[in-house]
Amino acid sequence: MPPADPSSRCAPAVETAVYSIPLRTRFRGITVREGMLLHGEKGWGEFAPFAEYDAPESAAWLAAAHEAATFGWPPPRRDRIPVNVTVPACDRGRAARIVAESGASTAKVKVAEAGQSIADDLERVAAVREVLGREGRIRVDANGAWPDPAAAAAAIRQLDREVGLEYVEQPCRTVAELAAVRRLVEVPIAADESIRRAVDPLEVVRAEAADIAVVKVSPLGGVAAALELVERIGLPVVVSSALETSVGIAAGLALAAALPELPYACGLGTVSLLERDVVAEPLVPRDGFLTVRAVAPTADLLAGVAAPAEAVQRWERRLAAVEAELSRRFGRSVRSAPVLRGPS
Repeated sequence: MPPADPSSRCAPAVETAVYSIPLRTRFRGITVREGMLLHGEKGWGEFAPFAEYDAPESAAWLAAAHEAATFGWPPPRRDRIPVNVTVPACDRGRAARIVAESGASTAKVKVAEAGQSIADDLERVAAVREVLGREGRIRVDANGAWPDPAAAAAAIRQLDREVGLEYVEQPCRTVAELAAVRRLVEVPIAADESIRRAVDPLEVVRAEAADIAVVKVSPLGGVAAALELVERIGLPVVVSSALETSVGIAAGLALAAALPELPYACGLGTVSLLERDVVAEPLVPRDGFLTVRAVAPTADLLAGVAAPAEAVQRWERRLAAVEAELSRRFGRSVRSAPVLRGPS
């Protein structure tokens, strides 16, 4: 989704800082989360596209960070957001502990992890169901990893028989495959990557490939851009995170709080996956809810997660490349202040 022209709202950021934070459990194939925080007149924004994202794809992430730091968000319609607990592709014992400690009544469970089998997935979701009880809701996320619609449908049927599924997120990679899976199963299908990484996010709607849209602020270019897309896409929405610090989660909360309707628990309870955070009171759910509020990193916490010099230089280069991409698109400069350097 191309970001809206950010140049009218992007005053230079006051400062930026690069962080490097270990994860408690391997997640999305990584064990350390890196990113950059931008500080401007309206507060803090987070720029943390994953390593494999090139400058054109990362442009939306920078537009979202600038929006948070220099422009701000629309007023909220609600001040508490229901959230799911996120369960990585771990063993059943750890899965049960994560859910029990969360206090949430909805769990999103990662499945179809490379090197694991459907038996591993069944064991994990069964442990989650045991903790949640019959009334809890379980959704699973395959991140497009099932190889084809037939394999996806077979796995979904097994998982649904075992625990009963609220929905399945991104079972296969392409929109055509999502549409095929949707015709093969009764469990609702949610589209994530097929929206946030798509040149044309509305293709999902035209192909009747999903029942639910998963939206993330950073990949869509900010809260305003996400709200516009939600209106156009016309599907029920789940707001989710991109494995950010509390700074990025605050943007997700701003979107969830501004939506006209919020029928599902959101995937914004992911700060607990990080070993550390950048704010004194992290945006961690209590009893399955997050309170909508502003956050600001502290100097000592930023120092505690400061990235080493090599990472800072890599993010400086990346920021420059993405700023150049935005400037190329919109014909004017999008600037940031020098990076606050971490330890050598």
